[in-house]
Amino acid sequence: MSDNGSKLTVLKEVPVQEAIGLRLAHDLTQIIPGEFKGRLFKKGHLITEADIPKLLDIGKEHIYIMELAEGDLHEDDAARRMASALKCDGLQLSESHEGKVAIKSALDVPAIAEIDPAVVHAINELGEIALATVRTNAVIMPGGQLAATRVIPLVVPEAKVSAVEELIASYKEQHDGASPLRLKPLRKFRIGLLTTGGEVFSGRIQDKFGPAVTRIVEALGSEIAEQRFSPDDRHTIVKEIHYLRDQSYDMILVTGGMSVDPDDRTPAAIAEAGAQIVSYGTPMLPGSMLLMGYLGDVPIMGLPGCVMHDPYTSFNVLLPRILAGDTIVRSDIVGMGYGGLNSR
Repeated sequence: MSDNGSKLTVLKEVPVQEAIGLRLAHDLTQIIPGEFKGRLFKKGHLITEADIPKLLDIGKEHIYIMELAEGDLHEDDAARRMASALKCDGLQLSESHEGKVAIKSALDVPAIAEIDPAVVHAINELGEIALATVRTNAVIMPGGQLAATRVIPLVVPEAKVSAVEELIASYKEQHDGASPLRLKPLRKFRIGLLTTGGEVFSGRIQDKFGPAVTRIVEALGSEIAEQRFSPDDRHTIVKEIHYLRDQSYDMILVTGGMSVDPDDRTPAAIAEAGAQIVSYGTPMLPGSMLLMGYLGDVPIMGLPGCVMHDPYTSFNVLLPRILAGDTIVRSDIVGMGYGGLNSR
């Protein structure tokens, strides 16, 4: 398949009935619609007489036996070497399968991904090999996958893989040993929640904000340490925010009263409580009416009503970053518009 000045990598096609005692050149996949898709035989498997019916069942009347030329790599070996070059603390690798290796979280807590897109693009520019990743700041749960290496042909020149390893080594030299693909674990926050609204405070309607916010927070490993309620009165809201600040919670969330309706007092109350407002409003839908600020060094957010019923809002974007230790600035908010339309 490639010429290295001495010999070619050769794939020999052998009838299945004549393959007993030979080793497979690549993985073979079995697909049972609606039931199973996975590896039936692994590369290097020594074929026995008992394997013949199974091979015929998946439509294999011939198999490939490979003789690699010097300077060529099998897809599995190449994918494994690329993934190993990217591996760092907090990451683990799957076994190679059909020229692919999954890169997963080895942490026991949720994390956000940090990916350098320039390195990803440079690797994929090489051709015949691929690196697929999630986007930076994507939430990765324990054991979750954030990237995968893949080799397109069955055999690839070793020089391609060496180029990948050199790219990654160069990046690490320039970034104090950090990999271009890594995880930032989320801290466990104790959060104070203030729910505003006269209709909830008076008991006329049941609070639905609290359960919705609690689900989101707990899914990321944090907790709502206390929930308090306030009518739509600015002075009362300010007083309650100060109370939550005095409890030394890691974050304060204020729900309700975030629109431009004259009865909605929450944004003004958050500012009056002493918060430095990063932004009131985001270029993301749903979640455009979210407020992001800091009360001293404590993050404070005003949450719009969509958090109660939409599965993915601006709150879901910003919360993991805050839990990972990021300080949200104006440019972070501005950048939420690109890709920020979620119609699901």
